[in-house]
Amino acid sequence: MTRLAGKTALITGAARGIGLAFAKAYLAQGARVALADIDIARAKACATDLGQNAMAVELDVTRQDSIDRGVAETTQTLGQIDILINNAAIFTAAPITEITRDDYQRVFDINVSGALFTMQAVAKHMIDRGAGGKIINMASQAGRRGEPLVAVYCASKAAVISLTQSAGLNLIKYGINVNAIAPGVVDGEHWDSVDAFFAKYENKAPGQKKREVGAAVPYGRMGRAEDLTGMAVFLASDEADYIVAQTYNVDGGNWMS
Repeated sequence: MTRLAGKTALITGAARGIGLAFAKAYLAQGARVALADIDIARAKACATDLGQNAMAVELDVTRQDSIDRGVAETTQTLGQIDILINNAAIFTAAPITEITRDDYQRVFDINVSGALFTMQAVAKHMIDRGAGGKIINMASQAGRRGEPLVAVYCASKAAVISLTQSAGLNLIKYGINVNAIAPGVVDGEHWDSVDAFFAKYENKAPGQKKREVGAAVPYGRMGRAEDLTGMAVFLASDEADYIVAQTYNVDGGNWMS
């Protein structure tokens, strides 16, 4: 059964990691997918590998003109956008006394403003089209509580959860379901930089923090990008039509809410 047959999805940050795993899962479920990423060369290479139902779109979520062009290019090429996944995000860490305004602003520009204004642009298209849609924001277990060295990132993901609630309540009258996924610790190339932050600030050996957080997951290991795809497919499908403004933990048991 192809649960997303006839649907078109726009996924930000889709040239690697979780976003790319979502693209593969959606294609397997019959959707056409626009892989949106600031790294257009990598996005094009991924789209070529994935086949004729995938396309690459250059999109910088910190620039409104880039968001608008990306949405327009997707609709012009694929005809519509039925599903949006706001996946583009960055991580940072520092003690409260060492947080810089520039670092704070960059994280919020990508993780919060980027999600909000990409959601806004796609929601306008969905409203004009009159056929509803599904919007999935990527939150995090970090948005559920603060962490000593991760204030800015935690705050940004808490904002994503709040935006999901507000947008979900506002847009459901148009048949647009807005929900979110909150992963826990997910393995991938981004963990090299995450691990480096903790090596610096907690005086740990390279790789030590990664081993520790993996061992602390009740499931017994860190998550993988593929662990998140089932929820992403479900929330994009007709089976989730009655789900509004919710954030689902997919984290191996790290957080209960």
